[in-house]
Amino acid sequence: MAGNAAPEKIIPQLPPAPAPEASVVSRGALLAWLLLIIYASLYPFTGWQHVGLPLQAYLFAGMPQYWTGFDATINVLGYIPLGILAVYALHPRIRNITAMLLALLLGITVSGTMETLQTFLPNRVASNLDFLTNSLGALIGAVIGSRSSHLVLERSRLRRLRHRWFTSEASRGLIILALWPLAQIYPQSYLFGNGQCLPVLSEWLSAWLDTPIDLGDLLRSGAQLSVEQYWLVETVITASSTSAVLLALFYMLREKAPRAFLLSALLIAALAVKTLASALLFMPQNAFAWVTAGAAGGLLVGIALLTGLVFLPALQQRRVAVLLLALSLATINIAPANPYFVATLETWVQGKFLNFNGAAQFLSLLWPFSALWFLLHSTHRRRHK
Repeated sequence: MAGNAAPEKIIPQLPPAPAPEASVVSRGALLAWLLLIIYASLYPFTGWQHVGLPLQAYLFAGMPQYWTGFDATINVLGYIPLGILAVYALHPRIRNITAMLLALLLGITVSGTMETLQTFLPNRVASNLDFLTNSLGALIGAVIGSRSSHLVLERSRLRRLRHRWFTSEASRGLIILALWPLAQIYPQSYLFGNGQCLPVLSEWLSAWLDTPIDLGDLLRSGAQLSVEQYWLVETVITASSTSAVLLALFYMLREKAPRAFLLSALLIAALAVKTLASALLFMPQNAFAWVTAGAAGGLLVGIALLTGLVFLPALQQRRVAVLLLALSLATINIAPANPYFVATLETWVQGKFLNFNGAAQFLSLLWPFSALWFLLHSTHRRRHK
């Protein structure tokens, strides 16, 4: 009978899946990689002149007589991340074959522009082989990016951890902090002494005014330091940099994140990169040349500072991180060159890594200012749980 009919089950409707969002991390990483390619391709940016050849002459010239498999491999590998990040940056608005073609077009445009500009540099050689291998790298990256964008940007466990562990405004900060270990590749006078820009500015001014100028020497009035004072300077630089970087990371972490693990992982990664770079760029026996009394003391002081600073309110954490970064920047630029580092620098083997070292120097100089931009910018000050 109709009256005895079983009541119809009401199936609850699940909320719709959140719409895919554009990846701020991918776009920021793409911009950073573009800057590194430009710097590595045009370094050292001196001696610009037009030799009278058509700018496109390298495209129709014969294959270069002297080239190695190492060079070709580096050219391909250098542009694969460009293709991947370009596809990720276009997601979700543009996908699949269209994203692949646009990423390839970007790689071709960037490579062609770099090779064309190299015709104005006497210490660089524009090459159609470089153009082809760079474009091949961009194509490989575009294919990888197109095949993986859906999984990486929408379904990956890494994306879920990003939202579970980090605050919503942390995307740009994560890019900057991920570059901090890489900023240790370029040789520095003091451990974590990034941002030493006065020597570069002094060199530019000396060339422009045709007279030697040392801005750092002017600021310190020619004062020289004793061995103990060099150790103290390195302690200040290392301690302030360590506590500032780790405090900036702590500021972006949610309460449910494994804070001790993530802070330790970032510091260990920076020290590991520093050690590996020292072994590759210098003699292998100098891998741990950075382990000095000042560096060891600075690490201990920086970690001790951090243990107290993490109890500050979030707003105060950000402000203290800014002050510590500013202290490190001021000290590294005012302090004289470490004579022990200068002695080690004499064993620096640049070789085939000359252009890579230019990009590494650019990153080392730029990193502290990028971190300050993140910590001071108004759009990064909101803290959401």
